[in-house]
Amino acid sequence: MRLTNGFDASASALTAQRLRMDVISSNIANAETTRAQYVNGRYEPYKRKLVVLEPTSKSFADVLSGQMDGSKTTPGVKASRIIEDQTPSKLVYNPTHPDADENGYVKMPNVDVLKEMVDMISASRSYEANVTALNATKGMFVKALEIGK
Repeated sequence: MRLTNGFDASASALTAQRLRMDVISSNIANAETTRAQYVNGRYEPYKRKLVVLEPTSKSFADVLSGQMDGSKTTPGVKASRIIEDQTPSKLVYNPTHPDADENGYVKMPNVDVLKEMVDMISASRSYEANVTALNATKGMFVKALEIGK
C-alpha cells in the first residue's frame, strides 16, 4: 500500500467533479441555443450533456488483491465518457423566432436550468468533500512526520 493512495483517490475525484461542473456550465450557457448542429438541412437545438463517472477499480476485491500482492492499483473515480441526454427537445410557440417551423413552434434545447443548478450544487458539494478528505490525508502525514521528531 502506497502512502499516496489517499491523495490519488481525492485527486481523481476532484478532476472528475471539475469536469462535471464544466459540462454543467456548458449546459447552462447553451440553454437557449437553437442552432447547435446542422443536420439534414436543418438546425438542431443543443442537447444536454451528462458526464458518466465510474470507479477506476472494478471491485473492492480487485483493490484488496492489488494491495496484497503489491501491484499498482490506483483507487478513485474517472470520467469514462460524456453522453447526450436523449430527452426530447421542448416545443415553444414563438412564430417570430427565426427558427420557427411553419406552425410557429421552435425546438428548444432539453436543458432545464433548475435541474442544472441542482446538479451544480451536488458537484460542488462533492468537490468540497474531496478537498476535505485531501486535507485530512495531509494532516495525517504531518502528524506522522511529527512522531519522528
